[in-house]
Amino acid sequence: MSADGQGTRHWFDDDAGPVVRPYAMTRGRTTHAAQHRLDLIAVVVAEPHADHPEADPTLSPEHVDIVELCRKAPQSVAELAAELDLPIGVVRVLVGDLVDGAFVHVNRPVPPAELPDESILRDVINGLRAL
Repeated sequence: MSADGQGTRHWFDDDAGPVVRPYAMTRGRTTHAAQHRLDLIAVVVAEPHADHPEADPTLSPEHVDIVELCRKAPQSVAELAAELDLPIGVVRVLVGDLVDGAFVHVNRPVPPAELPDESILRDVINGLRAL
């Protein structure tokens, strides 16, 4: 921002307007305790009792936006970041806050190591075809 000789302030880029840095949204935090469990495809679901998140003074507008989006339909972490135009790291921290506050819960994808072996699935399909 700059000031001209008359004391009027101008933004360097009028289209951008005031910019809030990502670390300001997370209060300087870059990680959250639950963050290591938040995969990009983890699905965030609003809790049924989270009716009025805007009434909670501890939540930022971004927190409220996440709850509102997830109330409409479950959203992946990547979808939330894209919809809110925020970095993934910021969304992970904010979702972690919401999980702690019981506003949302996260459904994590099944790890590849826990998926059934492909040969077992082929055997089942072949067995069904034989019937």
